[in-house]
Amino acid sequence: MNDSHNKLTLCMLAFCLMLAFAISPALAPAQASAAATAAPSATPTAAAAPKTAVKAGGAATSQEIAAAKASGKVWVNTESGVYHKDGRWYGKTKAGKFMTEAEAKAAGYKAAHR
Repeated sequence: MNDSHNKLTLCMLAFCLMLAFAISPALAPAQASAAATAAPSATPTAAAAPKTAVKAGGAATSQEIAAAKASGKVWVNTESGVYHKDGRWYGKTKAGKFMTEAEAKAAGYKAAHR
């Protein structure tokens, strides 16, 4: 009885850990954006720079992509929690926005792996 109870406890613990690990990437951008709105940016250039928002429909227009590339901005995929400096997904994911790489790192986003 005690051995089966220990196995059940370990299985439940493993399940809870896997569940927490699975949902943590989805929570990280939400927590980072909540922290960013609670504490104003300390750098005046970041506060003065306009944020390029993208429509709820998803990907940016070719003009927005060109302007963001020219200004050195990265594309942040707000659903996956990663940012793209260039490449196939730059400005193309369903949910995302442009920001500087420093802003993306400060908000808790990670660079996309290739």
